[in-house]
Amino acid sequence: MRTTIILSMVAGLAVGLLGTGCGGSSADSSSGKRTVAASFYPLAFAAEQVGGAGVEVENLTPTGAEPHDLEVSPKDVTRLRDADLVLLLGRDFQPQLEEAAGGGERVIRVLDTPALGVHANGDPHVWLDPLRFGVVVRRIGEALGMPRRAATLIARLGRLDQTYRDGLSDCRRHEIVTSHEAFAYLAERYGLRQIAITGLSPEAEPTPRELERVVGLVGRTGATTIFFETLVSPRIAETVARETGARTAVLNPIEGLTDAQADAGDDYFSLMRANLAALRSALGCR
Repeated sequence: MRTTIILSMVAGLAVGLLGTGCGGSSADSSSGKRTVAASFYPLAFAAEQVGGAGVEVENLTPTGAEPHDLEVSPKDVTRLRDADLVLLLGRDFQPQLEEAAGGGERVIRVLDTPALGVHANGDPHVWLDPLRFGVVVRRIGEALGMPRRAATLIARLGRLDQTYRDGLSDCRRHEIVTSHEAFAYLAERYGLRQIAITGLSPEAEPTPRELERVVGLVGRTGATTIFFETLVSPRIAETVARETGARTAVLNPIEGLTDAQADAGDDYFSLMRANLAALRSALGCR
């Protein structure tokens, strides 16, 4: 009920604000740059890399925040109204932002890109597959009129994909035990099997039967590592680790940066390399 009321208020505010101006100004009035409102980190990162100095990118999900939990403020609605381009993941990944953004040519919901091939289990984490993330980057490049800069980033993603293929080509195990079901695209691309403690929602609590199932699978597969994430509590992963004698480690879904990662200058590529190192250790890769 509370979420419905908030969505109604945000939608009403968006209509009111949109009615006071045409929106989508051609440039940031203070800097002369085109403006992009990105709903969360992966899309903001792609827009920054493709747009370069000619684009002003606003990430609507603050550093350290879980994007699923974002509640839209009046300031966010103004940013959505004024942006030349709005980048959303879509498919209700951040429903309040999607409701407030509305539609139109300047609003892109990247999961609706036909060439992307959305996973059957509904997993939205397409950016964890570098090649699928390249499809997203190409669409952003087309929207910004910067296909050459997009091609440069796509080439980097191709090299990252090859690094993953090489790094995971000779491993003793292929099962990854994760706190929630966020790694379907990564697992599919590199021949891994994801064993998720809970479903797609990072806040979901597993039932006793689900915990029993995962504990049994860990024992049968010989998995040595239970992965948890940086923006959610590791409690559930630690519970399974205690039951199985496994250790815990971070496998980052890269939905956003923590404050420490931002301060250290981490980005999508450094976090993906850290994920690869964690996978190689957990899977006994040579």
